[in-house]
Amino acid sequence: MKINKIYLPILICATLSLGIVLGKYFNSSKNQFFVAKNSSKNKLNKLIDFIDNEYVDDVNTDSIVNVTVDNILGQLDPHSVYIPPTEQAQVAENMKGNFVGIGVNFYMYNDSVAIIKPVENGPSAKAGIKAGDRILYADKTKLFGRKLPSDSLYSSLKGVQGSEVELTIFRKSEQKKLKIKIKRDVIPLKSVDVSLMLNGKTGYIKINRFAETTYEEFKSGLLKLKKSGAQTLVIDLRDNGGGYMEEAIDIADELLKDKQLIVFTKNKKGNIQKTYATKKGDFEAGNVFVLINENSASASEILAGAIQDNDRGTIVGRRSFGKGLVQREMDFDDGSAVRLTVARYYTPTGRSIQKPYTKGNESYFKESESRFVNGELYEKDSIKVVDSLKFKTPKGKIVYGGGGIVPDIFVPIAIEHGNENTVYLMQSGIVGNFVFEQLDKNREVFKGLSLEQFEIKMKETDVYFNAFQKFLSQTGLDIKLNRNKAIVKRYLTAEFARQFYGESSYYEIILKDDAMIKAVLK
Repeated sequence: MKINKIYLPILICATLSLGIVLGKYFNSSKNQFFVAKNSSKNKLNKLIDFIDNEYVDDVNTDSIVNVTVDNILGQLDPHSVYIPPTEQAQVAENMKGNFVGIGVNFYMYNDSVAIIKPVENGPSAKAGIKAGDRILYADKTKLFGRKLPSDSLYSSLKGVQGSEVELTIFRKSEQKKLKIKIKRDVIPLKSVDVSLMLNGKTGYIKINRFAETTYEEFKSGLLKLKKSGAQTLVIDLRDNGGGYMEEAIDIADELLKDKQLIVFTKNKKGNIQKTYATKKGDFEAGNVFVLINENSASASEILAGAIQDNDRGTIVGRRSFGKGLVQREMDFDDGSAVRLTVARYYTPTGRSIQKPYTKGNESYFKESESRFVNGELYEKDSIKVVDSLKFKTPKGKIVYGGGGIVPDIFVPIAIEHGNENTVYLMQSGIVGNFVFEQLDKNREVFKGLSLEQFEIKMKETDVYFNAFQKFLSQTGLDIKLNRNKAIVKRYLTAEFARQFYGESSYYEIILKDDAMIKAVLK
């Protein structure tokens, strides 16, 4: 049974500006935040009470407390943070790995809730909801023609497991309204995007975060790949900002031999807690490659560090983010929480990969942006390492601490310097919105085509490339795509495949020309 989970905050990248999204409760604290014994802490208590009782105007002392907490934590490290109730509830759900709802992917198209695709085998799919359907009403709640806040919209579709909701939908393909009753059920929020075979002997697993269900998802994918003949395993941790430490440890345990050190932590008192692999590993002998980039952080770095320091496999890509701190959570009655750094973690050779944060939080999170300027994302020789933080693996390989995991095989960013925004654009939600609108015009255009036939058709036409350029202009984005036409067309093709054929089809297409995958297969 898993108890007392250690949490490593997720780092989400929008371009390369990194912010923190935080996950599930670590353990519940009965202590009130301002209950204290010394005079400094009592001073805060008395001040808040004084304002609450005597201030001439009405004030929201809760907001004052929130600002105070933020300011206090701001004096510590970048990963000790306060999470307001609204954010905490949403992220807790994300890290749990599931929620109760109707099971659809949607977005607001013009003034209506448009179904991109129902979740496979979910309640909506079983009830007959189709891609392109518009939800007009949930029971008697009107969902179209008004700007509903996200929480109101979600609350109309979510609910208690087993409860029913009657949807009134408009089916564009048939030009008619339908009433469909759906029984809400548990909907998985996958942290493993896909597990597939790259060739006859090489399996691939993409992990987007380390949530409560990640190890189970990974194990299921691994066993499937082994049955398909996988002798080499590629674990893709690119843009994975972390999550639960324990899930990363469990995955490492599948790959390492009994009694090999996975990670150790050290707290304020100098207490060291070591975690070792056990006998249960299901992939202790095959070749292992781990893909990382500048946005791989925290739990991702624990897994990559365990593989690298034990000479178990090869790390491919670019230097990881560099987050080597462990947080514990204290919960408050209003649903908010504080996550406080309580320890540092170290890879098996004894290195801390935490990058410096002495220049403040803004400088800390912008460090990744500086890698564009100093050339590190383009040339391996531009990676700065500190000789005094040099360590040796059991087989004598030199590894470094002090700021992320340095890969064994360097792969530069796959686009010309100055055109990086194109890649980030093509990985954003705007591409999915564009593709939905194109498919919504004619959902029969690819009907009957195999994935291979579909790819050929997409390569032979520039219709969607030109339409996407026009779409960007209409949305106010002045980005010229011609210099990166091949990359843009590849991402467009992959997104069309995702929405028309399914998630795995996206990766089957996108990975064919992936530079890191090519480096592995070479």
